[in-house]
Amino acid sequence: MSAPSASTAAAAPERLLRRLDWKVIRRLDGALQGDYSTLFYGAGVDLSDLREYQPQDDIRHIDWNVTARMNRLHVRQYLEDRELTTWFLLDLSRSMRFGGAERNKHTVLLEFVGVMARLLTRGGNRVGAILYDTHTTRSIPARTGRNQVLRLLHDLLRQADRPARSRTDLKVMLYAALGALKRRSLLFVVSDFISEPGWERPLSLLGRRHELVTIRVWDPRESQLPSTGFVYVEDSETGEQIAVDTGDPVFRRNLAALAARHEADLHTALTRASTDPHSISTDDDLGRSILRMAALRKKRRR
Repeated sequence: MSAPSASTAAAAPERLLRRLDWKVIRRLDGALQGDYSTLFYGAGVDLSDLREYQPQDDIRHIDWNVTARMNRLHVRQYLEDRELTTWFLLDLSRSMRFGGAERNKHTVLLEFVGVMARLLTRGGNRVGAILYDTHTTRSIPARTGRNQVLRLLHDLLRQADRPARSRTDLKVMLYAALGALKRRSLLFVVSDFISEPGWERPLSLLGRRHELVTIRVWDPRESQLPSTGFVYVEDSETGEQIAVDTGDPVFRRNLAALAARHEADLHTALTRASTDPHSISTDDDLGRSILRMAALRKKRRR
């Protein structure tokens, strides 16, 4: 099979962005009525007001002097800086290729970045990315405009073909971001968080410096395989294969218990990292997922 021509490769991001504009972004415009301040805090530093602390408020905004005088927790509220710089920290490891034939986890990542980058750049905001593929990280400088969105999509589509096989270590990506991103920004970390341990500390450090949102991408088949008898399953990162009986009730219980334990550990780690965690499944409607994220963020700002 011949490689795609340069014109065909250049057209793919354009087709994808048009599809996202038509199927997702127009729906978001109608539902949110263009009020994307419900999605983003901004990076403002001007004190606006004080109010009593509520659950889910950022503890970094507690005003301890006022709290001591009033004998009740109070938090500071800040004026928003509308010109955001947003960075997408993107896990492109092989486990992100898991999913159905029509839509896998990488597809969700690709669509999420396309939609969010388009929404942000339409308002004049700059977006950039740090791409991680288990061997290296690569940075796409932050810029604004529709061409920047196409650049991101082009690089993500090209990155999907890289055949690297090794264990994911998200510390590499997160420490790269800590070293590179000095100015307070809005960060989206998009990953399945299937990784070697130790990523919690750099994620927590990023949460202290930046407005941090984690998007965990997952597939239902990771916790519940269809009952189809004996099949070979492969570790997508190492290539190791084993035979399992998907109809064995003991195997199915053990798989479900392992998935539940991983889910609980992940939720604890993300909560401790002072992040705003959200999940998107390969079966989810992307527009509804983003609206759900917007509603949760708006609720936490009250």
